[in-house]
Amino acid sequence: MTERTLQEPTLLLLTALADAPRHGYALIQEVSAISDGRVKLRTGTLYGALDRLLGQGLIEVVGEEVVDGRARKTYALSGSGRELLAAEAERLRRIAAQAEQRLAAARRPAPQPGFAS
Repeated sequence: MTERTLQEPTLLLLTALADAPRHGYALIQEVSAISDGRVKLRTGTLYGALDRLLGQGLIEVVGEEVVDGRARKTYALSGSGRELLAAEAERLRRIAAQAEQRLAAARRPAPQPGFAS
């Protein structure tokens, strides 16, 4: 796959597609929800990212329809996209576990000289 870590917008887009196929506007809403409103994708940014992810084979178009005279594509995570997302989730899980472990160690009082612990 890749040794590079995913940029946050890519991670959020793949995550938004992990449970169900979605069209562009729904992806914008999902990314906002997943990030607690912190990331708000603009339309141009979204479709540029979707084109890149399509080219990389990480997502695929699973439907097309015309709504109010405009073409609407529905995107889904591909098998390789699912594998990449799972690997990235595991990488982040390991980092978070290390952070929690080190924070917990820093909260423990240091042993006092002359006292057995």
